[in-house]
Amino acid sequence: MGILYVIPTPVGNLEDITLRALRLLKEVDLVLAEDTRTTSILFRHYDIHTPLASHHKFNEHETAAKYAERILAGENIALVSDAGTPSISDPGFMLVRQCALLGVTVQTLPGATAFVPALVNSSLPSDRFCFEGFLPQKKGRQTRILALSEESRSMIFYESPYRLVKTLTDLSLAFGSERQAAVCREISKIHEETYRGTLSQLVKYYTENSPKGEIVIIVAGK
Repeated sequence: MGILYVIPTPVGNLEDITLRALRLLKEVDLVLAEDTRTTSILFRHYDIHTPLASHHKFNEHETAAKYAERILAGENIALVSDAGTPSISDPGFMLVRQCALLGVTVQTLPGATAFVPALVNSSLPSDRFCFEGFLPQKKGRQTRILALSEESRSMIFYESPYRLVKTLTDLSLAFGSERQAAVCREISKIHEETYRGTLSQLVKYYTENSPKGEIVIIVAGK
C-alpha cells in the first residue's frame, strides 16, 4: 500500500517550502495539482520532474476514488494546491476522505497557509479564532454574516480583491462600523501589505485604493 502525502506549497515567496516537501515531491510516483501550470513554476524552480495530473474542484468528485485506489495498489501520490495547504479553501478534502475510508495512510505535512501569518500580523487576538474561508457570494450570505455578529473570537475570511469592498461593507453593517479589523494582502510577496483599522476605515481605504492579489480579512470578535 502506498501513501497519500498532502503537501503545502508557498503562498508567495517560493522559498517558503520545507526540505521534506521538496524531497517528497521528487520521490513520489505522481503529484496531483490544482493547476498543473501553477505547480510547474514551482517544479522548474526546484528542478522537479515528477509527473503531474490535474485534481481540482471541477473533477475531484470523479477522480478522488480513482487515485485512492491507485494509492491502495501501491503508488505514492502527493497532493498540492496552487498555494498553501490543500483542503483549506482548496481541493483535497474528498481525496483525503476517500483514502481514510479505504484505510490508506495519509500524511499531511506542516507548512505554508495564508491565514496564520495574516492572523498574527493583524495584531488582533490570536489565542482563539474561527476560520470562515470564503463567505457565500449569494445564497446564505447575509444569514452567515448575521450568525457571526455574536462571535467572540477573531474571525478569518478569504476574499477576492474584486469583492473586498463589498464584503467589508457587509461586515460593517452587521458588526458595526467601529469593529476593529485588518486586511492582509499578498502575504510573503514583494508587495505584501497589512492595513489595520475599523471596518469603516478599511472600506474607505480600499474604495480609494483598489486592491490587488490574494487577500485575508481578520475581524475582531464581539
